[in-house]
Amino acid sequence: MARTTAGCTIDETFVGKANAATRRCERIAIMKLDDMNPRKRIVRKSLGICLGMALGAIATAVTEAAAQQPPHVDPAISGSRDGWRREGRNRSAPPPVQGQGAIPRPPAGQGAGVPPVPEFRSYDGSGNNVLHPLWGTPGVNYLRERSGAFYADGKSAPAGANRPSARVISNAVAAQGDVSTVDERGLSTCLYEFGQFLDHDIGLAAGGFTEAFDISVPAGDPWFDPASTGTKKIWMDRSAFNPATGTSNPREQLNTVTSFIDGSQIYGVDRARAAWLRAGTGGKLKVRATEFGDMLPLNDGTLANDDPLGNPVTSLVVAGDVRANEQPGLTTFHTVFLREHNMQAARIATRHPEWDDERVFQEARRFVIAELQAIVNNEFLPALFGRPLPRYAGYRPNVNPGLSNVFAAAAYRNGHSMVGPDIGVIDENFVEIDSLPLQSVFFNPGVIASVQGIDPIVRYFAVNTQQLNDTMIVDPLRNFLFGPPGAGGFDLGALNIQRGRDHGLPDYNTVRRDFGLKPVRSFAQITSNVSVAASLAALYKDVNNIDAWVGMLAEDHLPGSSLGATHNAVLRAQFMALRDGDRFWYQNFAFNPQQLGEIERTRLSDILMRNTSVTGLQPRVFFAEDLSAP
Repeated sequence: MARTTAGCTIDETFVGKANAATRRCERIAIMKLDDMNPRKRIVRKSLGICLGMALGAIATAVTEAAAQQPPHVDPAISGSRDGWRREGRNRSAPPPVQGQGAIPRPPAGQGAGVPPVPEFRSYDGSGNNVLHPLWGTPGVNYLRERSGAFYADGKSAPAGANRPSARVISNAVAAQGDVSTVDERGLSTCLYEFGQFLDHDIGLAAGGFTEAFDISVPAGDPWFDPASTGTKKIWMDRSAFNPATGTSNPREQLNTVTSFIDGSQIYGVDRARAAWLRAGTGGKLKVRATEFGDMLPLNDGTLANDDPLGNPVTSLVVAGDVRANEQPGLTTFHTVFLREHNMQAARIATRHPEWDDERVFQEARRFVIAELQAIVNNEFLPALFGRPLPRYAGYRPNVNPGLSNVFAAAAYRNGHSMVGPDIGVIDENFVEIDSLPLQSVFFNPGVIASVQGIDPIVRYFAVNTQQLNDTMIVDPLRNFLFGPPGAGGFDLGALNIQRGRDHGLPDYNTVRRDFGLKPVRSFAQITSNVSVAASLAALYKDVNNIDAWVGMLAEDHLPGSSLGATHNAVLRAQFMALRDGDRFWYQNFAFNPQQLGEIERTRLSDILMRNTSVTGLQPRVFFAEDLSAP
């Protein structure tokens, strides 16, 4: 059997080989988008070999397909944003292909008055776009902007060789120390916690590569080189990349999850993980019953989990994404949406007792995905941007929903600056009774039971104001990420800078040009903060040589927004592509007016309260409020 995509026929045999290799790797290949897990190299080597098997199989499929391509290149499938903007509204195309993660479509009911069975989206995103069925699926390249890649040698050597060490830059502009810089618009902790939950739905860069790209630590660094040896390094390996790139053409990194907002962090991106997560009855997901309510199930040792601390695998919880154990706020959101799915499944099963487990599960899944999309569209993005996206005008099949490299490796890492140094424990009267230092709760899901479940954390989401979106990062992320310096500790700010160079991202001014903005001519045009502008000038010398992540975080915010102009442009373009390029977007597909109205009326605060014992949350939960009794 063969599938056709943009004039290119791909034999399913080759795709099958790629999928098989990927499945063999899943149990050991731990991969991260947000670089919160630099691995020890003895482990990385085996991961790299395993990942190479999968990527090699994928490359074989691509090579075989390329041999059958017509001589022209369709700009609608190019690796740049140019293809995203092409118009197209053909909605009468044939059904999508059934990929490795596809959901077999049940037969439609027969007879008058029996509603047709809706098409359910695949787990791996295949077939979402019927003309380009691999768009948005795991294993595709991150997209480049019009300017392309900026490797030092044009092919693969990291960018930024003439810039200071990433740790030097982090020390100069990201060291927050004990200073609290709360968001000027009152955005709540809920925003960055939900933002991370969303991040893990749409992106996960391929890891397991063994090419070292360590960060030089300046002599006398108070955290990483107090003895002034001048030899200390912060370990980092380069991201894995498409093996068909990097030699005669620029190296391209891979996204290993679906880029769609499709609840993959809840349900998984392949049928094997999705099947493990299911209870098998009533259309529900597996739970672990506790005195604090239903919790995520524990790993039985058969599924991949991200864990740099070496915890017993059976002590870790399992969700659709491998990163669910990173920190309690993230685990809380996973738990809430697990409960939401099961609540919806119970409701659907009651209304339709004739439906089997599969039908109830898929109906509940599509409803929860729609709720997730509506929250992103109606609450999360307007809170962050200060205004909503342009009005939805329908599905655009020539919009590529893939993630751009500058979004994944720079712009959407802004959440790291919003994180506070601890997690508050808030009682039923909305009074803080304890706090959990952030460095003590990484990959420690058991801490949730110690605070009597997720309810105190949900309350913290609502009442605490997040940190300002700026260049500064709190010490638990900048010096103690997963342990003290020299014993597991990393600098997330430095890792973000280094990762951008690894991926060959363009400099800040080039990103501005890519998104239709005029380049700045001085450091003072980036920020009115005299101290930050002076630090940037001392570090970079040339305003055309700034790392994109640093420049975007340093920007003065737009009026009424928590983002600067460049940051805003990159994020808005990406989220519009994720919306407009998704055939299954909730406003476009298979919901009747009553269902659509229910989805639109449901706020995140509703979902948080109906899946916990928490009451009294403010409707606009992305803006902090003091909810304690007067």
